[in-house]
Amino acid sequence: MPNVLLWAVWTAAACIASAALVSRLGAWAAARGALDIPNARSSHVRPTPRGGGLAIVAVTLAAAAVMCILHPEAAGGLLGAVVPATAVAAVSWVDDVRSLPKRLRLAVHVGAAVAATAILGPIESVNLGGLGGLDLGPAAWPLTVLWIAGLTNAFNFMDGIDGIAGLTASIAGLVLGVVATNCGSPAVGGVAAAFAGAACGFLAWNWQPARIFMGDVGSAFCGFLLATLPLALPREAIPATLPVAVAPLGPFILDTGFTLVRRLLAGDNIFQAHRGHLYQRLVIAGLSHRTVATLYGLLAAILGLLAALKLRVAG
Repeated sequence: MPNVLLWAVWTAAACIASAALVSRLGAWAAARGALDIPNARSSHVRPTPRGGGLAIVAVTLAAAAVMCILHPEAAGGLLGAVVPATAVAAVSWVDDVRSLPKRLRLAVHVGAAVAATAILGPIESVNLGGLGGLDLGPAAWPLTVLWIAGLTNAFNFMDGIDGIAGLTASIAGLVLGVVATNCGSPAVGGVAAAFAGAACGFLAWNWQPARIFMGDVGSAFCGFLLATLPLALPREAIPATLPVAVAPLGPFILDTGFTLVRRLLAGDNIFQAHRGHLYQRLVIAGLSHRTVATLYGLLAAILGLLAALKLRVAG
């Protein structure tokens, strides 16, 4: 079987497994108190189970275990990304069931980011193509930790309407899988492809009207893994491939960055829940969840495709 067909079967299997798990998670999560109750800031109108992201975590971990067996030489890098991501998912699941202090969650995110950076190594340089290269020098360590913890929280912030996080995770995982495979890292590519499939399987239950939400367990895991898994690629490939892997996350990063700066300038409490993100404003303006999620998904796909083509031409 051609490699493309093998990868398609692998990704489809992850999608089916994830969808099957999510189908059972609704009642299970509700029985454990993981319910999202509507309030003045909510975008939904009825209590909805959260924690569907557990299916993404479970399928991705299973895929990582298979890849560690098939490619033992890559096990250290995979575990450096997946184990800290699992710790983040664990504390996030506890937060889904019973709210934890924000400082505790942030401390776990930063601690996991430090652990991942220590195992995988920091981002030392980035190749921006025609814009030149960027050597991070002594700032490599703190900027890498900031990147990982920042994307973890940004993904959580952006998981506010039906479909948007699952669709973006699917596209970003698929792009990373292609990039990893092309630069000779089938283990990272296999985990990324399974992650993309798992996110797609979850999306089948989260598309408007959502029957289950991803929850912090899913959104924090997705953000953390998408930040760290590219760092498990061969060190020499990271400067050129990292911008391509990050490109599909551009809409999430820009929305979060713009909203954070605007709230800081306005003197708002950035830790307080709000509905000021650009995607939330579009919904408030009258667009449906599926329309806004599709818009962000299309932007992610276009950015990922353009970045991948640029890397291919440069190569």
